[in-house]
Amino acid sequence: MRNVFAIFCFLVALLAASQNGAIAEEKRLTIVHTNDMHSHLLGFSPNAEYSPLTTGDDETVGGWARVAMVIARTRSDRENPVVALDAGDFLMGSLFHTVSREAALELKLMKEMGIDVTTIGNHEFDFRPEGLSQIVGVASENQAMPQIVASNLLFDGNDPRDDGLEAQLRSGVIKPYTVLQRQDLRIGVFGLMGENAAEVSPFAKPVRFGDPVVYAKQMVATLRGPEGVDVVVCLCHGGLHENPEKSEDQRLAREVEGIDVIISGHTDTLLPEPIVQNGTIIVHGLGYGKRVGVLDLSVGPDGVRKIGYDYVTIDDTIKGDARINELIVSAIDTVNDLTLAPVGLRFDQVVAETGFDLVLGKDESNLGNLVTDAILWAANEAEYDPADPDSRVDIAIYSNGVIRDNVLKGQTGAIAVSDLFRVVPLGVGSDGSAAYPLVSVYISGAELKKMFEVLTTLPSLKGDDYFIQFSGAKVAFNRNRMWFDRVTGIEVADAQGKFVPVDFSADNPRRYKVVSNIYNATFLKVIGSFTQGILTIIPRDRTGAVIEDLTKARIDGNIGTPGVQEIKDWAALVGYVQSFDDKNENGIPDIPVRYAGLEGRQNIDDSLNPFGLVAGGNYLTWLAVSAIIVAFALVAALGVASARMIGKRR
Repeated sequence: MRNVFAIFCFLVALLAASQNGAIAEEKRLTIVHTNDMHSHLLGFSPNAEYSPLTTGDDETVGGWARVAMVIARTRSDRENPVVALDAGDFLMGSLFHTVSREAALELKLMKEMGIDVTTIGNHEFDFRPEGLSQIVGVASENQAMPQIVASNLLFDGNDPRDDGLEAQLRSGVIKPYTVLQRQDLRIGVFGLMGENAAEVSPFAKPVRFGDPVVYAKQMVATLRGPEGVDVVVCLCHGGLHENPEKSEDQRLAREVEGIDVIISGHTDTLLPEPIVQNGTIIVHGLGYGKRVGVLDLSVGPDGVRKIGYDYVTIDDTIKGDARINELIVSAIDTVNDLTLAPVGLRFDQVVAETGFDLVLGKDESNLGNLVTDAILWAANEAEYDPADPDSRVDIAIYSNGVIRDNVLKGQTGAIAVSDLFRVVPLGVGSDGSAAYPLVSVYISGAELKKMFEVLTTLPSLKGDDYFIQFSGAKVAFNRNRMWFDRVTGIEVADAQGKFVPVDFSADNPRRYKVVSNIYNATFLKVIGSFTQGILTIIPRDRTGAVIEDLTKARIDGNIGTPGVQEIKDWAALVGYVQSFDDKNENGIPDIPVRYAGLEGRQNIDDSLNPFGLVAGGNYLTWLAVSAIIVAFALVAALGVASARMIGKRR
C-alpha cells in the first residue's frame, strides 16, 4: 500500500513539475540576422557585372537578391520557427537611397525578403528626422515594411522637426519593442542606438538618444515581466571593438541581465563565431549584405543556448531570388527619373574606365587621392578667378568614414555613374536633395596644423574612420611625438603647383582656403569639443568673419541662378573623371596612371631622435618634457635623500 501511495505521489509531483515547466521540452529557434545593409542592393562590384540569377560568373560580394535567397532557404530547411532580424543602417550607400523618401525602397524590399524586425541606425538620420519620418510614412501607408523597434529615442517637445517621428512612435508604426509569436514561442525584440553611433549622427537633431544600458534594463523588465517572453533579443546599433572594454555591445551584455541575443550593428565587424558575454550571445553580420548569420538556438527551462551557427558569405555561389531582383531592376527606372535625369546622367552610364583598382586604405590611398582631387577641382571650377588669388581653393579634405566603397576594375574596367556614387553616397543637402554639398572655409596656418593633427592622433584613439585624405598639400609627421603635436611640416601647392612650406605659428596672418563636404566641415568645427579644446578650429569667410552657419559656406555651382546650386561630392567625382583624357580613343575618359600608386602626400618619419621629438613642439610637448624633467628631478632628489639617510645610519 505504501508503494502504491509513493507511486501516486511521484506521479502527482511529476505532473505538477510538467505544468510548471520544470521539465518542459526544449524548443528550437533560428535567427537569421543582417546589419548595416546600406542600400547596397546590387552588392560590391561594378554594377554592370552583377548577375544574381546565375552562379559562377561574377565576383560580386553581397546583393539583396542573394540575401533574400539565404533567408528563404533557411526557412524552408527548418521545421522550427525562423525569424529574420536586422540591426539598422539599412539606408545610405547607393543611388537607390536617393529615392527612399518617395519610394521607401529599402523597407519595402526588406519586407519582401522576409525580414521581420529592424531598428534605426545613425545613417537613417542622414535625411534628418523629417526625412526618416517621410520614409517610414510611405512604407507604412503601403504596408510594406518590417516592424521598426527603437527603444531609446528622445524627442524635443519644443522643436517641430521631430514631431513626425514622435507621432509614429506614439501610434505604434515605430515601437519601443515588439513580440513575435512563432508557434509556441514568444520572442521579444527591442532596438537601441549605441553611444558612438549617436555621436556620429549630427543630423539627428533634435532627436537625442538615451543611455543604452538604462533603456535596455527597462525593456528586459517589460519583456520578461508583463510580456512573458521566452527569448529576449536586442537589435543594438552599438557595435564591437577589438578591446572588449571599448566594445559597446559587450558592455551591454555585461551590465544588463536577461538579454539572450544581441544582434550587433554599426562597426561592420567580421565575426565568424558568436561572442558569449555574461550568458548573452552576440553576433554581427559584417555589413553591406556581405555576410548573413544563421543562429540556431535551443530554448529551455535553463535558458537559451547556441546549438549551431553558420556565417554565410553572400557571393555568386548563391542564386538570387528572382522576385527581389525584379523589384530592384525596376527601381533603377525610378532612380533615373527622379535623381539622374535632372542632371543629365543615367544609372548605368559609363563615365570612365580604369586599368587598376582604386581602393581606400588606412593611410594615404589612391582612392582617397582621387576623391580629394575631385572636390578640389570642382570647387576651383566654381569659385576660382585667376584675377583674384584669394578665391583659389588650397586644400581639400575628406575623412575615411565617408568614403564608402572602392572603384574596382572588374572584368572590363568600365566605371558607371552608379559605381562612382557608391564611393561618396552619404548625406543630404540644405536643398533637400540627397548627398552632402561642398563647402569652403578659410583657416589659419596654425589651424591647418590642427586639422592635420586629426589624422596623426584621432585614428588611434577613435578608429580609422577619422583618418583624413587630402589634396593640395604634403604633410610630414612623427607618430612617436606627443599626441596632438605630431605634425612636423606642411607644404601647400601654389597656383603653379609648386609646394611651399606653411608657417603654422600664431604670427602667420595668412588664411588658407579649404574645401570639404558639409559633414566633414561640421566635424572640423566641433573637433575642439572632442579634444578638450586642443584642436579648436574656427572656420571663417574670406573677410575673416566667423562662419556660424556652415550652410552659408556652400559652394554655388551656378551663381547666375537664384539660390545656391549645391555641388554634391558625388557629382564632383563624376565631373572630375569625365574631364580626363581619352588615352585609347574609344570615347571614354581614362583614369590617369598616376592614380595607380601613391604620391607621397604623407611623409611619415617615426624617428626617436630626441631633438626630432621636441623640435617646434607646442605647449603639450613642452608640458610633457617639463613633467619628465620634474619626475627625474624628484627621483634624483629621493635618491640623494636615501643615500644621506643610509650614511647617517652607518
